[in-house]
Order: sequence, then structure tokens, then C-alpha cells
Amino acid sequence: MFLPSGILDYFTLVNHVSQDTCFILYLEEKATIPSEYSDLHLHSKGFLPEIEVQDFPIRGKAVYLRIKRRRWEDPSTG
Repeated sequence: MFLPSGILDYFTLVNHVSQDTCFILYLEEKATIPSEYSDLHLHSKGFLPEIEVQDFPIRGKAVYLRIKRRRWEDPSTG
């Protein structure tokens, strides 16, 4: 499968479903603190609600990315 360039740097493919008319790819954000926030002491506190993004079709089938981003918390600020 082809995914948008660089997406696997930040997300892990955790599941995929192939249906007659579409592919559904499930992605979860890696538990890696973004470099611009590396000076903060952040903790992962679960995930934000999943979103769905439609990507370009592959082999005549629609492609949907179901993406879960992490919820980050700074204990010093709550």
C-alpha cells in the first residue's frame, strides 16, 4: 500500500480493512514527543477522538485513513 510521504515517521499502521469498494487504514500516533516540544516534560494521556481522512484512490478503490492522535499533557501546567 502507498501512504502519504512521511506519515509512518509519526504514525503506526495498527489495522487495515479491505472492502469491495474501499480500503480503510487505521493509524495511531507514535508515543514520541514532537521535537519542537522536547524541552517540556510531556506525558501521553490516551488519544483524541479518531478522525477520518479520504486519501487518493488505489486500484479504483477509495482509501480512508482513520487517524488517532495522542493527547499530550504537561504535568507542570495540567
